[in-house]
Amino acid sequence: MTRPDLRLLAAPFPPDDVEWKPGATTRDKAKGLAMAYISSRAVQDRLDEVCGPDGWRNEFKPAPEGGVLCGISIRVTHDDGGGQPVSEWITKWDGAENTDVEAVKGGLSGAMKRAAVQWGIGRYLYRLPQQWVRLDERGRFAETPRIPPEFLPAEFLPEGTQRKAPPARSAPASARSAPAEAARPTSPAPRAGETRIVRPAANGQERRTRPSR
Repeated sequence: MTRPDLRLLAAPFPPDDVEWKPGATTRDKAKGLAMAYISSRAVQDRLDEVCGPDGWRNEFKPAPEGGVLCGISIRVTHDDGGGQPVSEWITKWDGAENTDVEAVKGGLSGAMKRAAVQWGIGRYLYRLPQQWVRLDERGRFAETPRIPPEFLPAEFLPEGTQRKAPPARSAPASARSAPAEAARPTSPAPRAGETRIVRPAANGQERRTRPSR
């Protein structure tokens, strides 16, 4: 019986699998804080690749105060002490609120991505360095945010690049509740209907103000 190497779940994704959305914005809306995330399909592909299509499963149930919980189970094989392999299912849970657009579908997708982070899938995205990227007139990124070499798979490193180890740090509790969806900002993300405004201070450092509705 093949035993999957679960450490491979935490491997970085190819750049094409990483998607971006703006978080906080500057006062003039010229730049946005790049927030990285992966899709639920990328999560499924990673689980298929590492565990095999029959080596994992998911399930959903209502969250206690609304939204949805997702549990991702992986079949883990270990030795019974007598030289015989024994399999058991281990499940890790997390949840998400329903979204404003396609509420139920968005909630299911968000919950699965959060549960995936519990297994290490996409967790490294929280450790990406902050970067402010130019926005177009529609509020979208005018250019693709950059991923540092230490967060890229080896086959995507530029020729001759010396690979550095990424910072070894677990995602904080506040970040674990917002999984594979986004890199952790230094200030809370705006609520629905709010815009986070960032004003430059006299010393060149950014000063955040209250959200405006």
